[in-house]
Amino acid sequence: METLEPILRQHSFFKDIPPQYIDFVVGCTSHMVFKAGDEILKEGEPADKFYLIRSGHVAVYIAKPSEITIETIHENDILGWSWLIPPYRYRFSAKAVENTRVLALDGKCLREKCESNPDLGYTLLKKIISILTERLDATRVRLLDIYNINADK
Repeated sequence: METLEPILRQHSFFKDIPPQYIDFVVGCTSHMVFKAGDEILKEGEPADKFYLIRSGHVAVYIAKPSEITIETIHENDILGWSWLIPPYRYRFSAKAVENTRVLALDGKCLREKCESNPDLGYTLLKKIISILTERLDATRVRLLDIYNINADK
């Protein structure tokens, strides 16, 4: 039986993560494929998966009152960090823009692994916070551009 461990290890999210942590979470991991237009996650629904994008493009959007794309993510990005934060519900929606391959980590399984190994939990939390900070900074720049505001003022 082939394991997902080498594929998990190749994803940028797990670069610089100690090998023992990858070995620890590989049991929470499955491979999934979404076709263009498939809904991957929906705002307000239980956050039961954490996705590592292997290929393709995914639109992250706000669905109501009208659909507004916040960001388009792609290979080596992550999706669905809400598995980590109570009440464990997705805060955005996402759909595949084109055929997309992902590694899906079971959120409950991953939380249990993090709770039983706080060093793993802290390591993953630091990685996720770093990515969220980058995305928040990028959103700030886009908003400044949309509203034609000079950030140097």
